[in-house]
Amino acid sequence: MKAIKIGITGGIGSGKSVVSRLLQTMDIPVYNSDAEAKRLIQTNVSIRSELTSLVGEELYTGSILNKALLSSYMFGHTDRVEQVNAIVHPRVRNDFHQWADKQTHVVPILGFESAILLEAGFRNEVDAVVMVYAPKEIRIARTIRRDAVSRENVMKRIYNQMDNEKKRKLADYVIVNDGETPLIPQVLAMISSLSKNIAYLCGR
Repeated sequence: MKAIKIGITGGIGSGKSVVSRLLQTMDIPVYNSDAEAKRLIQTNVSIRSELTSLVGEELYTGSILNKALLSSYMFGHTDRVEQVNAIVHPRVRNDFHQWADKQTHVVPILGFESAILLEAGFRNEVDAVVMVYAPKEIRIARTIRRDAVSRENVMKRIYNQMDNEKKRKLADYVIVNDGETPLIPQVLAMISSLSKNIAYLCGR
């Protein structure tokens, strides 16, 4: 049976990773695209070569990426962000395919976690989009605590992401993670719905 692939997304501080960990405790494998992209940027020879040609030889010291330099190169330049994404995203997509191919014979559901699932064009890689939703002020407070950064820093990151309400409207499932609404019943209800609709989701 073909596995259902679900994309797990949401704004910064929404709690995507919390939902992913819940799924993993239920034996549902989850591919963390943000973490894997960082790994590929460090280890993939083609990515390193193309990024170096774009930014400069000083982008890597040995096998270590100069993250500050890459961020500085992209900051405020939409065209540069698109150039970097055009190098990295296709490799992440291929890596996900390889990972999924190793999993699909043994599990009915696979997860693909990505903060920019919709923005990066990964929607077509999954059968359903799961939006982890939390009000903006809650997300801001969580991110400040988690990353020890200023509110201004968090707001800049929020503005660089797709609007949370727009993302919510594009999702097939919404899981509310506001610190008050229980998460586990929502996740179980989603899994139940996915299982019932496996033929429809995998065939569309």
